[in-house]
Amino acid sequence: MPTLNWIGKEAVVKHHKEVPFRLLEPVPDLCCGAADSGNLIVQGDNLHALKALLPRYAGQVKCIYIDPPYNTGNEGWVYNDNVSSPEIRRWLGEVVGKEGETLDRHDRWLCMMYPRLVLLRQFLTEDGVILISLDDVESGHLRLLLDEIFGFKNRIATIVWNTRNTDNRIKSHLSPDHEYIFVYGKSDSARIEGRIIDRSDFKNPDKDPRGPYVTDPLKGKATATERPNLHEYNMAQPETTNIWKPDPAKGWITDRAGYERLLAEDRIWWPSNPATGWPRKKRFLSETQERMPASSFWSEFKSQSGARELDEILDERVFAFPKPLSVIQRVISYCAPPGSLVLDSFAGTGTTAHAVLRQNAEDSGNRRFILVEMDDGIARKVTAERVKRVASGNAKGNTGGGLGGGFQFCRLSAEPLFTAEGQIRSDVTFAQLSEFVWFAETGTGYTGQGDTPLLGVYEGRGIYLLYNGILKDKSIAGGNVLTGPVFDVLPKFAGPKVIYAAANRMGGRAAREGITFKQTPYALEV
Repeated sequence: MPTLNWIGKEAVVKHHKEVPFRLLEPVPDLCCGAADSGNLIVQGDNLHALKALLPRYAGQVKCIYIDPPYNTGNEGWVYNDNVSSPEIRRWLGEVVGKEGETLDRHDRWLCMMYPRLVLLRQFLTEDGVILISLDDVESGHLRLLLDEIFGFKNRIATIVWNTRNTDNRIKSHLSPDHEYIFVYGKSDSARIEGRIIDRSDFKNPDKDPRGPYVTDPLKGKATATERPNLHEYNMAQPETTNIWKPDPAKGWITDRAGYERLLAEDRIWWPSNPATGWPRKKRFLSETQERMPASSFWSEFKSQSGARELDEILDERVFAFPKPLSVIQRVISYCAPPGSLVLDSFAGTGTTAHAVLRQNAEDSGNRRFILVEMDDGIARKVTAERVKRVASGNAKGNTGGGLGGGFQFCRLSAEPLFTAEGQIRSDVTFAQLSEFVWFAETGTGYTGQGDTPLLGVYEGRGIYLLYNGILKDKSIAGGNVLTGPVFDVLPKFAGPKVIYAAANRMGGRAAREGITFKQTPYALEV
């Protein structure tokens, strides 16, 4: 399979492993609604934010949608299109070294995208999907990048959507009137579903025991010269003299054997008069899928509507071309069933969160969202403000009430979880460390409360953590060190156990009790 290479690739392929883990620190003044809404807005570099989110959400996200820099060279974007913002240039200098100063903008774009995509893949459920908006500038590079990270076999679709009402007369060649949404899955079980089928047409006028049905044509589309086997028989209604000869220009849709099967299964609807109608095939509601397959061409959207929508919510022009709400809501409706988790790590104006809340309002769903926005001003004044206004109903011109929902607003801790000496920071709580222990041991996000030494059971083994006085005693005899008396008061689990602690003083008893000991902090450098 073809592979993509670029200047700086070797330096960034494993860079996601070197990004330090940081903590999420809530900012109460910027939060909205109930603290347990399950929705989250994080302000910070999305590479560091994704690493911080992994211990809590790995393997739990059903749908990821991102709208990364298109790399057109336009400096007006919050994530500069030519990827030369101070944050990214500093990152390139730290990771790629001197080579980073000479990279052309396509190499820089790939260096920026690669580690983020690697991390994003870890968030997806096995049947989860990632959708990425882009135009022609980097589309070829992105395709090969996604093939490498997600696998060629996990390509699902490339959606083309119409972005313009009129031709772009500034251009000297073709007017660029479309963009793409690349769709990949975590595995071959991933799916993207289309619109819900209108079932109101299904009726049962003849009281067929198989239930309501609609009928489909049995006329074909080929002449006798093109498909002679579709013209070689007549259709005869049983127990009548009614006969239909094939239309010379179209024939039938099936050959004689297919017709005889339909006849034997009583799947043909017969009109009362051969002169006024044609036989048709019954298609029963019980055999019909709930949704139509999704189309890869979306013709009814226009990018200008996104700016108008945002203007009406915030009462000012802050972004020239945010994605239309209707585009992202279609993504949500097709890829995020009620109850699922949606992630957008290039959040910008917060359209993804708005789409999640609107879709929940329309189908009574309980989807949750996670947004990451790098720019502090945009995160506070645009992303969070938009979501707050549409949730509460305080958007300009709103007459229908709020969509409901809230969010927790967090920033990344200034210092990583581990100190420069490799020790756990002294202010890290048991609940916070629980997430990292669970992720280190299982590779999945932690959903527990972090209030007991037994964090949970995974693949038949109990995962324990002794840290920060969880047993109400920080002494060696009764707190963070695994001893016989400490073990005796731990929550019981009959199977094998993995215990994270500062030290192990149980000797040979640990093996007899089925314990695998892992020392903190050294076993946690995940």
